[in-house]
Amino acid sequence: MIDSVRGRLTLWYVSALALMLVAFSVILYVLAARALYQRLDDGLRSLIEVSTKSLNNDAEEGQSYQNAAQSTAAELSHFPQVLLIFDVGGKLLTDNHPEDDFPEKLPELSSIPDNEPRFYTIAEEDDDGDRHRIAVRSVSISPANRRYIILASQPLDVVEDELEALRQPLYFAGPVALLLAGLGGWILARKSLKPVVAMAESARRIGAGNLGQQLPVANPRDELGQLAVTFNELLARLHAAFAQQRQFMADASHELRTPLSVLRTTAGVTLKKQHRSEDEYREAIHMMDEQTQRLTRIVKDLFTLARADAARYPLHKKAFYLNDLLEEVARAGSLLAAEKNIALEVANLPEANCQGDEDLLRRMILNLVDNAIKYTPPRGVVRLRLARESRHFVITVSDTGSGIPVDSHTHIFERFYRVDKARSRSEDAGGGGAGLGLSIATWIAEAHGGSLKLTHSGPDGTTFVAKLPATS
Repeated sequence: MIDSVRGRLTLWYVSALALMLVAFSVILYVLAARALYQRLDDGLRSLIEVSTKSLNNDAEEGQSYQNAAQSTAAELSHFPQVLLIFDVGGKLLTDNHPEDDFPEKLPELSSIPDNEPRFYTIAEEDDDGDRHRIAVRSVSISPANRRYIILASQPLDVVEDELEALRQPLYFAGPVALLLAGLGGWILARKSLKPVVAMAESARRIGAGNLGQQLPVANPRDELGQLAVTFNELLARLHAAFAQQRQFMADASHELRTPLSVLRTTAGVTLKKQHRSEDEYREAIHMMDEQTQRLTRIVKDLFTLARADAARYPLHKKAFYLNDLLEEVARAGSLLAAEKNIALEVANLPEANCQGDEDLLRRMILNLVDNAIKYTPPRGVVRLRLARESRHFVITVSDTGSGIPVDSHTHIFERFYRVDKARSRSEDAGGGGAGLGLSIATWIAEAHGGSLKLTHSGPDGTTFVAKLPATS
């Protein structure tokens, strides 16, 4: 029971209620006892005050010292209160002393006050041990200049009986209240956690094959409902990630299958004939080398993306001049452009002190320039620009190719996506890519806190813009 949330909630609830009940009972009992004892002391104080007035009246009427005490005690002593009057020497002047209730002995005479009564409690010496509340005071009777010691007493059994009557229901009501509270707390906890049980049962049935299934949401406005909604959003993200991984594996298998098929076919055809010329062997090996290079590029790109997805690709950042990097890329790209009779224009590049992974940024820019050259027809132009805008360096790569269809603008950065109609992958166009270049270029830009976007594409050409944070 304690291992369950319901059990712990019930235990905490009952424990908290038990502490409150104990505190409430103690406070109630203490206040009630104080009020009862205060009421008893007030009664004894009133009896002494009335006795003092009676002694004054008797003295004014001329009664003797002892007769005044006798008449006052006889008149004001009523059960359960007892009134005794002594002289200043401590001698009892009245004869109404109840011998079985308490001893006649007064406290030390010097300790008896004359302004306010002194209160104390005594217990009988018999087996019952009944206790009595005593109030004693020394008074002075003005007309006859007499002094008396007045003692008022009352047994405490009445107060103790009332306190016992209060304790009995507290003893009984406390456990009953805790039992009912525990039962009610268990029921409420069970009812409150019922959605959690339903979510746990639904989550137990969810696996890799049915990530599209959702958890039940009883009330989306409460905490449990928000938990279910959050978990459903997590399931949706996992479902999308699994779908993306499955598509990625399918596309990767498709891309790897083509060069492997070419390798196998070339090897099979070459080995099928026992005697071939050296040129035929060279041609076969050259074709196999091209497909091996393509496989190497695809595997390298896949490995890069896999490490990037797992956030395990290290960035070796250092300070360098971005303009020098663009000039280096332009020199490498001009060789490819010259083979296709394409002009590669590079404007005067401003000095740009950058902080980042130089190798990765070189790969990003080379990818953009290579794509621009690859899909630009002969006698076309590829332009490379660098500018500073606020806190960013802006790298612009544009070409005069045929452009990208509008319906493909949102997909060109997806992995393995190619626009075959607009940009041929034939060998004449210099193709053969796997559709991973822009995905890798986008990741490189974002890993440096920047971005890569397609800003223009039409019959007059295509423009890509990469933004990188500028070093302060």
